[in-house]
Amino acid sequence: MKFKLLFLLTTFFFIHANAQNYIFGKIISEDNAEIADVTVVNIRTDERAVTNRDGHFMVSGRAGDELRFVKAGYERIVKKVSKENIESPMNVTLARATILIPEVEVKQGITGDLKIDAKNLNRPKKVEKLVKDIDRYIAQKSDPRILAAKPGEFVQPKGQGFSIGKVKNKWDDIDLAGYLKTALGEEYFTDLKIDKPQIDHFISYVMAGGFERKNILKYGFCSDADLYRFQRFVLTRISSYRAPQTQK
Repeated sequence: MKFKLLFLLTTFFFIHANAQNYIFGKIISEDNAEIADVTVVNIRTDERAVTNRDGHFMVSGRAGDELRFVKAGYERIVKKVSKENIESPMNVTLARATILIPEVEVKQGITGDLKIDAKNLNRPKKVEKLVKDIDRYIAQKSDPRILAAKPGEFVQPKGQGFSIGKVKNKWDDIDLAGYLKTALGEEYFTDLKIDKPQIDHFISYVMAGGFERKNILKYGFCSDADLYRFQRFVLTRISSYRAPQTQK
């Protein structure tokens, strides 16, 4: 009888000690705004979750685990899970990443650019009058006699014109891949278990999977929204990228 009781108690404590808990929480910014699409990684189990539009997340873990919070444009932080975090929600605040901008000496003066000069001179009434005068001048029709050819001058015959070719994009895929690697940081990819030598190949793999980038390449500009969209697309492609390696 004592042996059975001891066995039951041992089994109970073993199950209790190894029971799977879930950590719930909410992530906000320094101005108390909910932050969506934050990647939450349990470093011990490598399990990850993404916050919803209200900043809430749920990931399995236990007291003593360390959670890493990653989002482009914000400082990455690591929080250790306490017993209180198991019993009540974990509140996390992310700070904006600091971007150092080189100091530029600005000299006041007329540049010839109406918008810049209007701002620097701070004379809205005079500038407004100047803009109206210029618009009125441009709207006037030119006297045909001014543009007419003088006797003996060569006149270019009118025709259908010619094509100068397709306008090239400001970026190509290599430019975009380089920007994504710099903006997100190598740590973002290593957290996904992508080795550093494979980061460029993985980015190309994600883009080849259908990541829409037409406007990014056209204008040579990747917005924060594009970065978030790329991160979400990564989560849909990471499993298939790892599959061939697992099958080896």
